[in-house]
Amino acid sequence: MRNIKLVLAYDGHDFSGWQIQPDRPTVQGTLATCIGRLTGENVLPQGSGRTDAGVHALGQVATFETQSSIPSQNMVVALNDLLPLAIRVLQATDEQPDFHARKSASAKTYDYRIYRDAICPPFLARYVWHYPYPLEEEPMRRAAGAIVGEYDFTSFAAADPERGREEEERSAVRTIFSSEWRRCADELIYTVRGSGFLHHMVRNLVGTFLLVGKQSLQPEDIARILQARNRSTAGATAPASGLYLVGVEY
Repeated sequence: MRNIKLVLAYDGHDFSGWQIQPDRPTVQGTLATCIGRLTGENVLPQGSGRTDAGVHALGQVATFETQSSIPSQNMVVALNDLLPLAIRVLQATDEQPDFHARKSASAKTYDYRIYRDAICPPFLARYVWHYPYPLEEEPMRRAAGAIVGEYDFTSFAAADPERGREEEERSAVRTIFSSEWRRCADELIYTVRGSGFLHHMVRNLVGTFLLVGKQSLQPEDIARILQARNRSTAGATAPASGLYLVGVEY
């Protein structure tokens, strides 16, 4: 039995997220179908995390076990021939039996893209959050730095009805290694790297930082929101269209 690691990129716009769901197009379900067609096996690939509906990936990682003798590099070509153009396999490698896309991960990086100009090009609309309204960007940068470190991020986590009670009751403590906003032409881009992320955590952080940019909150309020451990103290959830899973570290 071989343990195969895939690195994937996908346009999440037309998918109902990563996790397989009945009668809905998902990345995991589509990938499983194509692996099955290639190997003749009933396989459910395990991802590094469950990206939500509409969220994109530049470097999602998935693992699956197979008895197929197809060389891993050949799987890249074969799977890309079977997959829709919205999903691409970038790399396939054989890993040790104990390697797992989610359990072995040590860090993840996400980007969130906000398009700031008055008119959003139609070819960008599904890949950014178009927000042309006034924002003070320097306070947003200071607010982003306030979450670096180890904190309980309950205030920035959405309840997920698909997760079991035991999973919901696990610790909400995560370590953020870096958190920053940067300007790139007409885009304001948020990049965050951490040990792991809760459901909707990055989008809820972005929505809260936006309140700082609108001066409804001050950068110093981030510490208070963290300490409150109450979702109602933070900002609204930013749209899925601007979020990207950039990469996973092991």
